[in-house]
Amino acid sequence: MGNIFDKRGIVPPASTREEGREVFEMLLSASLPAGEGVRVERILSFGQQNGEWYDQAWDEWVMVARGEAVLEWGDGSTTALGAGDYLLIEAHRRHRVLRTSFDCVWLALHLGGE
Repeated sequence: MGNIFDKRGIVPPASTREEGREVFEMLLSASLPAGEGVRVERILSFGQQNGEWYDQAWDEWVMVARGEAVLEWGDGSTTALGAGDYLLIEAHRRHRVLRTSFDCVWLALHLGGE
């Protein structure tokens, strides 16, 4: 899991006084078979608890933009996410949203699938 706001370990450009200097970091790179689509969603959660189980045939990159959420995996382990946290849910990794804060906003990138 990563966090979009985390700058730890990032080396600033040679001169921090120069304007317009940026650092680019790869968050996700994927190749899709011809004809496979990409879908971006904004998901608004309002204190969800014990959501339905998913076993998707495609990869899904998710980021919590605001609020908090906990994902539960098929093996019973959990992952807590806060604002800025992101991760890749690989195809057929069974999961569900165990709970969210009332103000939870997600970004989801679906790589292939429906």
